[in-house]
Amino acid sequence: MDKFKNKYRISSTRLQNWDYASNGAYFITICTKNREHYFGEIKNKEMQLTETGKLAETYWMEIPEHFPFVTLGNFVIMPNHVHGILIIDKPTSQVKTLQCNVSTIQDNSSTTNDKAKRLQCNVSTMQDKISTKNQQMSKIAPKAGSISTIIRSYKSVVTKNARKIDTNFAWQSLFHDHIIRNAKAFDNIQNYIANNPSKWDEDTFFE
Repeated sequence: MDKFKNKYRISSTRLQNWDYASNGAYFITICTKNREHYFGEIKNKEMQLTETGKLAETYWMEIPEHFPFVTLGNFVIMPNHVHGILIIDKPTSQVKTLQCNVSTIQDNSSTTNDKAKRLQCNVSTMQDKISTKNQQMSKIAPKAGSISTIIRSYKSVVTKNARKIDTNFAWQSLFHDHIIRNAKAFDNIQNYIANNPSKWDEDTFFE
């Protein structure tokens, strides 16, 4: 595990201050629980998929159908894990905000000023409540369109259908991710994924 971390990802589980819903390329690895060989075996340096492995492959290929802003890079289903590159490319969106135009009221009457002050106060209070609620929700739920949301959806559908074949099927609770920062790193990881089956006996997850 340390070899994998040192070569392909940062030391922490998540990069601080990085928006995991932002555009970019991500190298993802998801392992089965206890690294059980649910997906098949390597024979003659090629992956031979079980029915469960075929499910894992099919649902990975279908990710862009459910998340249209995602493009797939190389991916491979290994005996006890999945490697793949997810490329997030969302169009730039403009966030519309509601503005209070109370300040444009040009009325010197004390009644109007009092109403304006109360409205400003209410708007401020409402914004504070919304902000607090958003902060609370962000702590307990992955951001829509984020890597966490995509992987949670993928793991869920594979689990649901894999357990029709083997009721013991399970994933590890977490997954590994690495932000690919340049073209050279992208090419290296693409090649690593493509060559993974042929170098299985050298793999960190080999068991």
